[in-house]
Amino acid sequence: MPSVKPVLARRIFWDVDFEKLDYDVKATFVIERVFERGDVEDIRNCRRYYGDEKVRAVLLNAKFLPEQRMHLASAVVGEPLENFRCYILRRSSPGLFPY
Repeated sequence: MPSVKPVLARRIFWDVDFEKLDYDVKATFVIERVFERGDVEDIRNCRRYYGDEKVRAVLLNAKFLPEQRMHLASAVVGEPLENFRCYILRRSSPGLFPY
């Protein structure tokens, strides 16, 4: 039985053709973008469609998430920040000292 396409906000995918977006082929892109720009309802719909294991795997291997969203993703998937690739990459190349 095919899964019903999730209802996600169009504003999340402002730079792509929303009508032609294939949720199964571009699963990694969709999950990362929802966690980067979506609200709570979008995240819930994403988790319902893909399942917690798929979401966990994609988020742990994501190259970039904003800092606040890293903490949200950590709470949602139940993994410490140190297990996230984006956290490790951020720590290995710190930015300029803000002064």
